[in-house]
Amino acid sequence: MLQSLHFRFPRQRTRRLLVAFLGLVAALSAGYRTGIVGAAETSSLGYTSWRDASFPVEDFIDYTSPFGYRGSDFHAGLDMAAPEGSYIRSWWAGKVVAVIDDDRCGTGIVIESGNWEHVYCHMEGYAESHGGQRYLIDRYGGIQIAEGQDLPTATRIGRVGMTGRTTGPHLHWGLKYNGEWVDPALVLRAMYAEQSS
Repeated sequence: MLQSLHFRFPRQRTRRLLVAFLGLVAALSAGYRTGIVGAAETSSLGYTSWRDASFPVEDFIDYTSPFGYRGSDFHAGLDMAAPEGSYIRSWWAGKVVAVIDDDRCGTGIVIESGNWEHVYCHMEGYAESHGGQRYLIDRYGGIQIAEGQDLPTATRIGRVGMTGRTTGPHLHWGLKYNGEWVDPALVLRAMYAEQSS
């Protein structure tokens, strides 16, 4: 039943763009080795199958900023442009371990899935606390996510927004495995290869 709920990869036109871009990003990121999991290691990262993983953005348009160094700053994620208000889905089942509300990430959440942490930033809505419980609330999108909440794969967890430090609507999606940053493009490439076969 959950399989039918999973958002698969974008339509044929954007699939070609996705494959070309991921190849470029993978080639560029192969050189990043300081505390960062690289291309060779992604096949052994915690899961034997990527079939049930979910692409995190509905109405995906384009990748706007890759994982890695930008000058002297490290960009620990992949930026995915989509129209403001497009839904964001949980990449993998897990537990919400943090609701974020700061000047950099804006409104966001962190989900823990075994050895993985997935970070979602620049979402619509706001963080709020009630009775010691912290929530991400997006009333217009019909979203309320609580710290400690268990979520299945592909659950709508928020919407693309412009909170925090951003120049346009996008999702900043970061991944950590065993506490080390992983290039999300490499994971998407592995997912695409397995889900397309």
